[in-house]
Amino acid sequence: MKERLQKVMAHAGVASRRKSEEIIEQGRVVVNGQAITQLGTKVDPERDAITVDGEPISVTEDYVYIVLHKPLDVITTADDPWGRTTVLDLVDVDERVYPVGRLDADSEGLILLTNDGALTHRLTHPSFEHQKEYHVRVSGRPPQEDVGRLRSGVRLEDGVTAPAQVEVLRCEAGDTWLRMILHEGRKRQIRRMADAVEHPVKRLIRVRLGPIRPGNLSPGRWRHLSRGEVEELRTAVEGA
Repeated sequence: MKERLQKVMAHAGVASRRKSEEIIEQGRVVVNGQAITQLGTKVDPERDAITVDGEPISVTEDYVYIVLHKPLDVITTADDPWGRTTVLDLVDVDERVYPVGRLDADSEGLILLTNDGALTHRLTHPSFEHQKEYHVRVSGRPPQEDVGRLRSGVRLEDGVTAPAQVEVLRCEAGDTWLRMILHEGRKRQIRRMADAVEHPVKRLIRVRLGPIRPGNLSPGRWRHLSRGEVEELRTAVEGA
């Protein structure tokens, strides 16, 4: 059965579909000895020989799912041209895995790493609206009016944010810890929302992605998902 080349690449864990399209257009993909730059190209992953940057790819069901507690100042990319530490520098596996989504360098917490391109697409595409939960320390004591604005939607330069679940967890040394559950994924969204209500973020920790939590992992530590967690994740993705 033939499928679009970028879909096969994503399924093989090379990159997301969008990034795979960029790789194709750059002429880095060769199928049966011929360089491919046309995005509409279809291939048979069972019969065609496909290489990316000279390395063969294969569509396999031997998927790997890793949860990492990302520390501060670690970059959520596969590599970094400036030599900064990336999330892949912290895990030691033979398989080629990629981070699911992003978490800013100045944020901490859960990052999922996998070679399952189809699952990555469903977890990161905004149309599927998977929940992401954060514990956020903000400056000062936001009044209920500001908490209500965070819940109902805050006007940012790229539009009003979608409704979110927000509750006060505790107060600490003049600051406030909030639990925030979002299904959007705008760039630095929580920090911009907090700035909009004049209570800037001092610390931001992601504690859940869909049904997955890091458990008692300390910063920099990682583990494979259990079989039950993988099934729960797949069920959530298929349900979406």
